[in-house]
Amino acid sequence: MSSSGQEVEAFCRVEHPRLLAALTLYTGDVDLAAELAQEALARAHRDWAKVGRMGSPGGWAHRVAFNLANSHFRRQRYERAARERAASRLPAAPGTPADGGDPDVLRAVAALPHRQREAVALRFLLDLSVDDTAARMGCAAGTVRALTSQAVARLREDSCLADVKDPSRA
Repeated sequence: MSSSGQEVEAFCRVEHPRLLAALTLYTGDVDLAAELAQEALARAHRDWAKVGRMGSPGGWAHRVAFNLANSHFRRQRYERAARERAASRLPAAPGTPADGGDPDVLRAVAALPHRQREAVALRFLLDLSVDDTAARMGCAAGTVRALTSQAVARLREDSCLADVKDPSRA
């Protein structure tokens, strides 16, 4: 290993725990802190020819790490605001909390396996035909009928939903 490689390795060994501790305190999330610390050290390694000559390579790494954290939080704020704007433009779908939908139904549907949940949402919430649902899900119509039937059977097993009528038989 070259002396430059040894320098950057020693730098990372010293700075990683310090970065991790500072970022964990700053972000409140140890997993995010670990990801940000690793990215900051990767950038230090990539730019070691420049960073290694600085008066405080550790200070540089900490500044990069905190800038990464700030960018992460900024992205989260923008994404949340965009989701809220999009949601405010859509009318409330029947059965959703915004229109007073039954929380027991929402909880029970949320507990279904992904494909059954998807079939239920497409068939009953969006009122798509079996064929249109199959096209959207990329499967056969028989698969949609089976998923829907399985989902309704599971929902009927839920004590809070035992008296709910099967919308496909209405």
